[in-house]
Amino acid sequence: MSEREMLEKKISKLCKYLGRSPWVFHVNSGSCNGCDIEIIAALTPRYDAERFGVKLVGTPRHADILLVTGPITDQSLERVKLIYEQTPDPKVVIAIGACPTGGSVFFESPFTNAPLDKHIPVDVFIPGCPPRPEAVLHGVVLGLEKLLKKIEGEKE
Repeated sequence: MSEREMLEKKISKLCKYLGRSPWVFHVNSGSCNGCDIEIIAALTPRYDAERFGVKLVGTPRHADILLVTGPITDQSLERVKLIYEQTPDPKVVIAIGACPTGGSVFFESPFTNAPLDKHIPVDVFIPGCPPRPEAVLHGVVLGLEKLLKKIEGEKE
């Protein structure tokens, strides 16, 4: 069984257990668009995350998972915080790529605010510049597992 097939099986199982589809919202905080392209690739028919209900939504108010890319520029920091606040609980934040996880080539720039977890809680870090679509899907699976734990914690 390939890695892709294992991820597909795990996502399907988690979605059935959750009882609803997890929706994701993408936040670009000044990225070069390399990670953004890989996120879109993960949602295309080749990987087809939508068949499991993993769907990109246009507003954070409908999202369960935030996908954040980029080095968190000064201009985007307040917007990222606002989007985080607008996302209903329980929510999961996934930092995608080297920029939000540690700054990447911008780590010494006075105009960036990486790492992301200094500003909002991050549940999953996906390293890479850019990470492959399989890594993005794997991160979403980890995010779904964390979301499931948060939902179960609320029910108790």
